[in-house]
Amino acid sequence: MDGREGPIAASLRFRLSLWISTAILVGAAIAGLYSYVDATDDAHHDQDTQLRQVGYLISRLDAVPTAPLAREKVGDVDFDARLVVRFIDAPGAPLPQPERPPHFPPSLPDGLQTVASGSETWRVFIRTNAKGVRVAVAQQTDVRDAAARADAWRTVTPILFLGPVLVLMVTLLVRAMFQPLQKLALQLRERREQDLGELDRTALPSEVWPFVAEINKLIGRTVRALARQRRFIADAAHELRSPMTAMSLQAERLAASDMQLEARERLGALSAGLARTRILLDQLLTLARTQESGGDGLTQVPLKKTIQDCLEDLVPLAEAKAIDLGVVGDADPVVAGRPVDIAILVKNLVDNAIRYTPPGGRIDISVADDGGSVVLDIDDTGPGIPEEERERVFDPFYRVLGNGEIGSGLGLAITSSIAHQVGASIALLDKPDGTQGLRARVRFPASGA
Repeated sequence: MDGREGPIAASLRFRLSLWISTAILVGAAIAGLYSYVDATDDAHHDQDTQLRQVGYLISRLDAVPTAPLAREKVGDVDFDARLVVRFIDAPGAPLPQPERPPHFPPSLPDGLQTVASGSETWRVFIRTNAKGVRVAVAQQTDVRDAAARADAWRTVTPILFLGPVLVLMVTLLVRAMFQPLQKLALQLRERREQDLGELDRTALPSEVWPFVAEINKLIGRTVRALARQRRFIADAAHELRSPMTAMSLQAERLAASDMQLEARERLGALSAGLARTRILLDQLLTLARTQESGGDGLTQVPLKKTIQDCLEDLVPLAEAKAIDLGVVGDADPVVAGRPVDIAILVKNLVDNAIRYTPPGGRIDISVADDGGSVVLDIDDTGPGIPEEERERVFDPFYRVLGNGEIGSGLGLAITSSIAHQVGASIALLDKPDGTQGLRARVRFPASGA
C-alpha cells in the first residue's frame, strides 16, 4: 500500500459510490414517477369533487334562472379555472341553449363524463334536481390537466432535488469511511525501513481487521526471518574471528623468519588479505548489532565531543597523507542516539573521506543547529561519487569501481543503518562552492523530537 489511488475502475470507493448513487437515482426516478402519476390522479379526483359540489349546490337553489340574460350571468363561476355552469333543460320543455359555448346536448345522462364541444374537451357533471331542472357544471380538460401537472410537479420537485443531494452525501460519507485506510497507507509509507512493528487496527473498520491481522502475521514472519539472517551473519563472523586471528598470528611469526624476497612479498599480500578479512568480520558484527538494536535506549549524545573523540583515532591517518583535517564552527548540539552508534557513524564517514581524499587534500567537519534539526556536514576534496551511484553506495558490499581503494563496502551501509535507527537522514551531495569533492550530510532530528 503506497497511499496512491489506482485507476478509477479498480477503486472500491468509486464502485461503492457509483452503485449506491445509481440505486438512489433509480429509486428517486421510480418514486418521482409514481408520485407524479399519483398526484395527477389526486388532482383530477379533487377537480371532479369540486364539480360535484358546485353541481349539488346549484341544483338545490329554490329559484332557477330561466331568462337567457340571467343564465348568462351565472354561466361562468370561475374564469381562470374555466368552470362553467349550463342549464341544459327545464321542467316540461327544454331551455334555449346559451349563445356562448360550450353547448351540451340534452341527451347526456346524469353524472361525471368527458364531452367534446366544438374543438374543446370538457369534463362535465350533470345533476337533475327535484324540479326536473338539469344542471351541468363543466371544466375544460386542458385547464384540468395543466393544474394537475402543476400540482404533480410541486410534489415531485423535492424528490428530484433530494436525489442529487443524497448522491453528494453518499460520496462524502464513503470518502470519510475510507479515510482510516488512507491514513494506514500513509502510516506505512512514512515508516522507516527498520520499523517492522505491527499495524494498529483500533481506528479501522472491523471488516478490515482480518486483513490487517494477516499483514501483522506476515510482518512477524519477516521479522523472524531477518532476525535469523542477522544472527547467522553475526554468529558466522564471530566464529571466523578466532581462526582469522590465529592465521594472522602465524603470519606475523612467519614474517619474523628468514625467507626469500619473493616469499616475503607473497607473505605480505597474505597478511594484507588477512587484515582486510578481519576488518570485514568486525564490520559484519557491527552491522548485525546496529540492525538488531532497533530504536530503543536512545540517550542525549553531545555531537561535537563525539567528533573530537573520533578524530583522536583518525588524525594519524590524515597526517600520513598530509590531509588538513579539522572542525569548522563552534556549535555544540546534542542528538538522540547511543554514544557508540553515533561514534561509529561519525568515524565511518570521516574515515571514508580520509581514504578517498588524495594526499595534500582538505577535510572540513561542520555542525549546525538548523532549528528543528542538527546538520553534520563532512566536506572532502576527493574525486567524489557519480550522482547515479550515490544511493547504491549505501547498499552492503557495493563499491564504486575504479577508485583504487581497498574496502569491504560495508562502511556506508553501517552508517545508513545507524542513521535510520536514530531517525536521521543521510545524503551524499555536491559541494556548495562547486569545487571538486563530496559532501556527506547527516540531518539528525532535534534532541527533543
